[in-house]
Amino acid sequence: MNFYNKMERKLGKYAIKNLTLIIVICYAIGYAIRYIVPEFQLYLTLDVYRILHGQVWRIVSWILIPPGENNIFFAIIMLVFYYSIGTSLERTWGTFQYNLYLFAGMFFTLIGSFLMMGFCYLFRPELLNGIYSEYTVFESLSYVFSTYYVNMSIFLAYAATFPDNQVLLMFIIPIKVKWLGVVYGAFLVYEMISGMLMNGNVGFVYPFVIGSSM
Repeated sequence: MNFYNKMERKLGKYAIKNLTLIIVICYAIGYAIRYIVPEFQLYLTLDVYRILHGQVWRIVSWILIPPGENNIFFAIIMLVFYYSIGTSLERTWGTFQYNLYLFAGMFFTLIGSFLMMGFCYLFRPELLNGIYSEYTVFESLSYVFSTYYVNMSIFLAYAATFPDNQVLLMFIIPIKVKWLGVVYGAFLVYEMISGMLMNGNVGFVYPFVIGSSM
């Protein structure tokens, strides 16, 4: 804890206030790209193969790619919901701790994508031969290492911090967020066990929320 306090004293002044709003704006830009020029998204994903071949902007631009929601109505609900829970976490934790939590999640997502590339080269070379090409494999992985898990971590943190707060599931059913957190956690375990992290077939699940008791 002393290390954290020292880090906060030294770096706290650089913490970004209202970071959730910035993330929501990035997602809004990403949704606009998805609906207006969807093919442009291919130049923004966290594609390690392309990063190592000169497209270094992808180290940052993947944050613009929002979780996979194609319905504009639910996309707006998702943005409002995550802005609400994100700002609640920042008020409770403090700006520096909230910044550290989010940026650490993004950093480890980035590191994980490079480690996965190394894993494929060292232990699964068959994926890079035959009917698959290096780029095909890593293009698929670029959709696995995305903001999906950053969003998931925000919700799980909210569920752990405010376990007894309620949201409206499917717009009508009040349910405490701690139970949704349990479902989310179980869903993550299921993904890992079923191998979905390897084949790229990761979906996006979030509660359909129109209000919460903060």
